[in-house]
Amino acid sequence: MTLTLALTLLLSVLIGLSLGLLGGGGSILTVPILTYVAGMNPKEAIAASLFVVGATSAVSAVDHARKKRVKWRTGLVFGGAGMAGAFGGGLLGGHIPATILMLAFALMMVATSLAMIRGRKVPSSEAHDGELPVPKVVLEGLVVGLVTGLVGAGGGFLVVPALALLGGLSMPVAVGTSLIVIAMKSFAGLGGYLTTVSLDWALVGGVTTAAILGSFIGARLAGRIPEPSLRKGFGFFVLGMGVFVLFQELPAPANLILVVTAAALAATATLCWVAVPACPLRRRIASPAKPEDAETR
Repeated sequence: MTLTLALTLLLSVLIGLSLGLLGGGGSILTVPILTYVAGMNPKEAIAASLFVVGATSAVSAVDHARKKRVKWRTGLVFGGAGMAGAFGGGLLGGHIPATILMLAFALMMVATSLAMIRGRKVPSSEAHDGELPVPKVVLEGLVVGLVTGLVGAGGGFLVVPALALLGGLSMPVAVGTSLIVIAMKSFAGLGGYLTTVSLDWALVGGVTTAAILGSFIGARLAGRIPEPSLRKGFGFFVLGMGVFVLFQELPAPANLILVVTAAALAATATLCWVAVPACPLRRRIASPAKPEDAETR
């Protein structure tokens, strides 16, 4: 085994860890790993990432389902609507300059991440883990699919907030359900790419196996990490990736100004958290009431 292959497989564990723990981030990690580490050309990397992310999401969803953290009807309806929306978004995206699409993608990631870090405006006690109304799921699926079709991403970073913030599902259930949506959209996209792209299936299989291993680890951690911490961790992850994409797409010196500004804001937030007892970042959301608590009232 070469050093490059070993490094690729090691980093691939992070793909599954991200999907199993956060319900998203797979495509954001997979394409750079396959392009810059494994040496695939971009089109092959994108096609391979769809298989890796789709297979890993499907396997991870089963593990989440065993722990009652998947709402199948919601996931399947959302996924079907998302596939339809993604097709329309792809048609529209063909007429929009790539730079504008990537900037919109990055700004959307930043806005989504801030919403996840800040949390829901309503108390978390109002969160529920029941199936969502079909009309609402279809509408949200179409919108998310349209946006992800435009920007060409897997959509986990949008599906999780849509289910958690808009749908009211708890974060662990939103993560588990989002994996169904990601798998559906990934395999649909893979079918299109395989008409023009051939893959090194031995390498893809190795990466997929490593990612699935990581997903098992992530699925187990998802049930042990407190929901506010998991939600904020997801938010900060997406925020960092959004800033990175903005840096890549903005021309100099705007990208340097962005980095300096982001670093200053990060330093200020850290100082506030560490040194200011009344820092707004410390705002806590009440935990959902437990069944046994209700029985004692």
